Amino acid sequence: MATATVHRLAAVGPSGAALDPGAPPPVDGQLTVDARHVTADFCSEALLRLDGQPARGGFAPLSRFWPTADGWVRVHANYPHHRAALLDALGLDDDGDDAGPATQDAVRRALLERQAHEVEDAVVTAGGVAAAVRTPHEWAASPMGTALAGTPVVDLHCVDSPGIDSPGNDSPGTGTSSREMARGIQGARVLDLTRVIAGPTATRALAAWGADVLRIDPPHLPEARESLLETGPGKRWAQLDIASARGRERLEGLLAAADVLVHGYRPGALARLGLGEEELAERHPHLVVASLSAWGQRGPWAQRRGFDSIVQAASGIAVMTGAADGTPGTLPVQALDHGAGHLLAAAVMRGLVLRHSSPAASWHAHVSLAGLARWLLSQQVSSEAAPVGERLRASDLERYLVDLPSPEGTVTVVRPLGAPAWSAGLTPSNPVWLSTPP
Repeated sequence: MATATVHRLAAVGPSGAALDPGAPPPVDGQLTVDARHVTADFCSEALLRLDGQPARGGFAPLSRFWPTADGWVRVHANYPHHRAALLDALGLDDDGDDAGPATQDAVRRALLERQAHEVEDAVVTAGGVAAAVRTPHEWAASPMGTALAGTPVVDLHCVDSPGIDSPGNDSPGTGTSSREMARGIQGARVLDLTRVIAGPTATRALAAWGADVLRIDPPHLPEARESLLETGPGKRWAQLDIASARGRERLEGLLAAADVLVHGYRPGALARLGLGEEELAERHPHLVVASLSAWGQRGPWAQRRGFDSIVQAASGIAVMTGAADGTPGTLPVQALDHGAGHLLAAAVMRGLVLRHSSPAASWHAHVSLAGLARWLLSQQVSSEAAPVGERLRASDLERYLVDLPSPEGTVTVVRPLGAPAWSAGLTPSNPVWLSTPP
């Protein structure tokens, strides 16, 4: 079995309870993991099956690298509103056929007439997602790269609060009048306000360790079916408009009886709803709050939208993995998403331990894709692909798959790393907590 060693941020025991901060670490502070299982986990989207048939999603036709007048740009158009923003920024009509030659040619011609940074600025201003392809040096020297310098990959910190009272008030989401807070991840109530890959990967891992994970999605922004199936095992799923007065009231009830909040809102977005870091610490000091962003919490790009592929393009990874002719490349998997997800899950488990040992403080954690990219580029690793004879095939990873029942049918997914397999796939639910742990 191929193995790899990883440094420990948090660890759990057989019962799913997080180990105490003073517990002796493994030898040399490292853990040994099955490298092939990690590989399967990091390419899990490609291994998804529904009723035995491949069900992987993928990128929309316009979501790709495009040549510009002076280089390359990467755009993301998987969501309809991002696609519309891209076409609007380029002054193009929407014929509804992204894969058709007319749309592809029109986008190509429009981009070849513009410089990469011009495209980046125009698309972002229009509400879309794009990044000019930069070298690692260009990124490090940029204002955003400079803002990331020195920031930790995982920012786990305490926010002073007046003390933690039991969240025993009756509210729309509690279902009980009082409840002892979870001391570990087993039985912990995790409110999941994340989408796409990174955040849902974190909460999927927490569900495997026995948390009651309730994912909330806004009704007006439907998630891709394949993404829900692949990242949904072990979770319950409901829709709630938290921007509405009624939705906010229900959300407050859920937060009052939760142990953990995990969200992927851009820095400042929840503050506009009265749910910023300070407000959460004041009204819900018992919560461990874990957040994820594309670009980090400070710097000129902190408010920008972003995805794994976009961060790879901006940070220099696309150049490091590119071809000899200058065509940009990508990592073989969405490594920033998956890596950030697992780091965020570990931070949550550590935060639960620290909450128990430091009850007068709220523990908050943050991970950014750009921060992880900066760390990855600092490592002495090869950007060359493995020789053909050493590359893994999908059949090599079959042993790591598990079949789960779901309302959609039998879902085949990669089983969790180091934890028991989930009992079912994503399950529709009302936005309420279970009266007993899963």
